Amino acid sequence: MPDQTDPIAAGRRAAPRRLVLVRHGQSLGNVADAEARQAGSGTLDLDFRDADTPLSDLGQEQAAALGEWLRDLPEDRRPDVVLASPYERARTTAQIALERAGLDHTLVLDERLRERDLGIFDGLTGDGIRAKHPEEAERRSKVGKFYYRPPGGESWCDVALRVRSVLADIRQEHADQVVWVFSHQAVIMSFRLVLEGLDEQGIITIDTETPMPNCSMTSYDGRDGSLDLDTYAQTAHLDEADTATTHEEPQAAEADK
Repeated sequence: MPDQTDPIAAGRRAAPRRLVLVRHGQSLGNVADAEARQAGSGTLDLDFRDADTPLSDLGQEQAAALGEWLRDLPEDRRPDVVLASPYERARTTAQIALERAGLDHTLVLDERLRERDLGIFDGLTGDGIRAKHPEEAERRSKVGKFYYRPPGGESWCDVALRVRSVLADIRQEHADQVVWVFSHQAVIMSFRLVLEGLDEQGIITIDTETPMPNCSMTSYDGRDGSLDLDTYAQTAHLDEADTATTHEEPQAAEADK
């Protein structure tokens, strides 16, 4: 039985009333990745570093559609606090959505919500990785996507460690509040891993079989200190606005853009 006066134990029992995870809108990196794959190129034609890669025009439309949908939500479903990855595509998605919704919340940037670092694989497609780093491609195949860490980069386990830290703070600081988080695919998948107690096979299966569209929402309801999955990769807000839905094909998932 946990000590009732233990603040760490108390934090584990606390939970936000609702947690909404939003993937950023389509970015120029997503576009460049798709174009590179279609052309059979090993590298992305992109002049930005990953942290500075902006939204595409369509990505901005997706963020605006989310904001219009958010504006019409009941008061008790609107965010009390908004966190975001400091990366341009996630931060801008949040800013556009909040502005369209007419909300003046302070956007809290948290570097723990940043995209997974691909290290030497940054800017490469799967073909490019196999051509330039065949020994690493072979090692990745043996180790598996979940545990493999590219040189200079992060594994999914590394991202999950960041997410565990963020969640601990959310539980401690925002109990009984509605929390929205704007981030990236690998980060949101890591939230699922941690919150639902998934194993390696479970999370990889979801990632492979159920694409996560740009600007989609994954939400959890807080109940008695737990967070229970309500929706995954929802795009009703895009459909209502007649805004195109975009996502990577399963074979493109390794780029994690």
